[in-house]
Amino acid sequence: QVQLVESGGGLVQAGDSLRLSCVASGRTFSDYTMGWFRQAPGKEREFVSQIGWIGGSTMYADSVKGRFTISRDNAKNTVYLQMSSLKLEDTAVYYCAARFREMRLRTTNNYWGQGTQVTVSA
Repeated sequence: QVQLVESGGGLVQAGDSLRLSCVASGRTFSDYTMGWFRQAPGKEREFVSQIGWIGGSTMYADSVKGRFTISRDNAKNTVYLQMSSLKLEDTAVYYCAARFREMRLRTTNNYWGQGTQVTVSA
């Protein structure tokens, strides 16, 4: 089992920045692909970004490319999502996800955190 705890969400204005953190426990962190998904009210959960277990290769949804940066600190068992130039449409609950040595995270079969709310106001 992997336990994930997110933090860092909040209420910000459009154009602001915010950094989310997710601390993992329970398994060898460096063996897991880590990622972020989000779910807005009335919408499906969607992929945001992921970082690989080896070499830290990253992937981003087109909607956040160039604005969000994912990183990981294996010594701290933590994955981060630095969000910049936030837009109203970034408002959602953001979920941390983990899966053992996965090439491409999907919306199923992951370990999930409880989520952290990000609200972007005009």
